[in-house]
Amino acid sequence: MSDTSPADPVGEAFEAQRDRLRAVAYRMLGSHADAEDVVQEAWLRLARQDAATIHNLAGWLTTVVGRISLDVLRSRQTRPEASYDDQLPELVVTADDGPAPEDDVALADSVGLALLVVLDSLGPSERLAFVLHDLFGVPFDEIGQILGRSADAAKMLASRARRKVRETERPTAAGREQREVVQAFLAAARRGDFEGLLRVLDPEVRLTVDTPDGAVVILGATKVAEGASARVAAGAAARGRAVLVNGLPGFVAWREDGTPLSVMAFTVVDGRIVAITTVIAPARLASMNLPDPG
Repeated sequence: MSDTSPADPVGEAFEAQRDRLRAVAYRMLGSHADAEDVVQEAWLRLARQDAATIHNLAGWLTTVVGRISLDVLRSRQTRPEASYDDQLPELVVTADDGPAPEDDVALADSVGLALLVVLDSLGPSERLAFVLHDLFGVPFDEIGQILGRSADAAKMLASRARRKVRETERPTAAGREQREVVQAFLAAARRGDFEGLLRVLDPEVRLTVDTPDGAVVILGATKVAEGASARVAAGAAARGRAVLVNGLPGFVAWREDGTPLSVMAFTVVDGRIVAITTVIAPARLASMNLPDPG
């Protein structure tokens, strides 16, 4: 919560922008907790600023939130493994009986999660340019100022990011080829085939694991492959089946006593896995409406 007062005109103006700023920061960072921290930091900077010198408060605040978010994204890149207390988006798990026309409907329902997942595969500058321009309509000259680049360079970054996003949003995202990539990953993990895992993982793949202690993020194909064999082998020792998770190809494993062990969702772009979301937190698993074991 901020320290703004209803009698404070600057505070009132900020509160009018708070929801939009929070949305910008969340799309940038994928974390509600981090987004709240960024918005609060923006308020603190505004409180130290002479409001009379700000001619466009909304634009000024967007620039500040963008720059703080960019710093957070860049700091994450310097730490290949980091923990976050934020909850993952809600996951809807349905039985996967093979490619069917209904897959397109499931994918349409999953665009929110799919977009967050693919944004995590973008570089910080790409992500900022795409989020600010395509999702919030910020002009490229303003984006360029945040990035310290020209408007044309910002436009190129957004275009590159847009292509990656479109690849994820294609109707085939849960289709046959994507399923085959996921099956190859699972098979390689069960065999302990490290090279096989690297062949299907994007070099910058992002693994997010929802644990009882919060979300843990692991970046990079080597680190993800190193832990994949043990993780999947544990699931393979129990009962498991292919599923769709918010329209994305996935896998659910159950223990012998019928309690759920894990849920995995995969995002596949150009024949490689760019993101994996795994839920192992018992409370989160218990709250999900999972199909019966196959």
